[in-house]
Amino acid sequence: MKKKLIFIIFTFLYFVTPPVFCQQSRAIAQMKADVGFLSSDAMKGRLTGSIFQDIAAEYIASRFSEIGLKTKGDKNTYMQTFYFSPAADPHSTSPTLATGQDSLKIINVAGYIDNNAAQTLIIGAHYDHLGDGHSGFSLSTEGGIHNGADDNASGVSVMLYLAETLVKTKSKYNYLFLAFSGEEYGLWGSNYFVKHPTVDLTKVAAMINLDMVGRLKDDNSLLIGGVGTSPIWKSKIEASNVSKLKLIYEESGSGPSDHTSFYFKDLPVLFFFTGQHSDYHKPSDDFDKINFKGMNLIIENIYTLIKSLEKVPSIPFTKTKDEKQEKMEMKVTLGIMPDYMYNEGGLRVDGVKEDRPAQKAGLQVGDIIMELGKFKIAEIQSYMEALNGISPGEKVIVKFRRNNQMMSSDVQF
Repeated sequence: MKKKLIFIIFTFLYFVTPPVFCQQSRAIAQMKADVGFLSSDAMKGRLTGSIFQDIAAEYIASRFSEIGLKTKGDKNTYMQTFYFSPAADPHSTSPTLATGQDSLKIINVAGYIDNNAAQTLIIGAHYDHLGDGHSGFSLSTEGGIHNGADDNASGVSVMLYLAETLVKTKSKYNYLFLAFSGEEYGLWGSNYFVKHPTVDLTKVAAMINLDMVGRLKDDNSLLIGGVGTSPIWKSKIEASNVSKLKLIYEESGSGPSDHTSFYFKDLPVLFFFTGQHSDYHKPSDDFDKINFKGMNLIIENIYTLIKSLEKVPSIPFTKTKDEKQEKMEMKVTLGIMPDYMYNEGGLRVDGVKEDRPAQKAGLQVGDIIMELGKFKIAEIQSYMEALNGISPGEKVIVKFRRNNQMMSSDVQF
């Protein structure tokens, strides 16, 4: 039955995938094909552990084979399969392995370019998403297929095109391309991989993570996280900015995506991200909103960066200053989605969850939180520290800026 369903969907999507026009570049045409497949309604949102996750994994494996990558999963295949039970804390970095009836089958997909090099560079992206949104992580008040075009069909398509490009050239690195599942539940795929690696992690130079890279805005701003995990990152990134993007840096090696798992194995990491938007974790995260030209600009920067790394003897690792704070467990939640790209003071709200403290206090998308109780909010880190300092049941005053006007409201946690 599964093989029949895979055949039907592959056949169907062959006809609905956007056509390749002569004027399009090879990169944009191929990325449209990949994002079009993965984010089609026929894929039902690629829910972690579902048959549609399996079909997405089969598609990625078929692309790896087409590109010419070697297998680097289990038993001479592209697949690394394991089982986990859903955790209460999404984006926890320590999920619990399970074998019971409630466990979900999770599949990582691994393809390899073997250049007989001493070190390997890992390029990864998660491919799972939220299905119909009933997994508990949807920000939509209405049902519907969550296609996850930006989150994270965009990252997978960029990874695949980088593989196509790098397989054609010799390098001082081997390359391991990893498509993770279980990210939406809590970094399951990457967490499992670093505990059961199919390459020697002591010979991994660095890990590059691509998560939500499909919404480059008009100002061409691109957030790059993990720049504090190696002293060479900033200079190399700046020198590789051939697309002249507006680069926004975050030092931390940890965060709510798969690079975190590698950072905690003392590996240098980078995280590429075009920012939050109002369609995040909603059915409206669709193909027609993807900026493919922007993705091509990001590819040009990353490829240039990778080639520049061949000129350095090594990529030294450094722990980031806020590692301790990043691992804090929050006592309470406000129920907002922060705008991770905002860096002008305060914390800008990019999404408000239904029936949570923020919504009940009247906070809206676009509000900039300046104070939360006794805590001044300067950026995401001070916001996390504030949540760690507030207890369940406590009532505090939130001060925020809306349309250049300061406002305040009571928040009941």
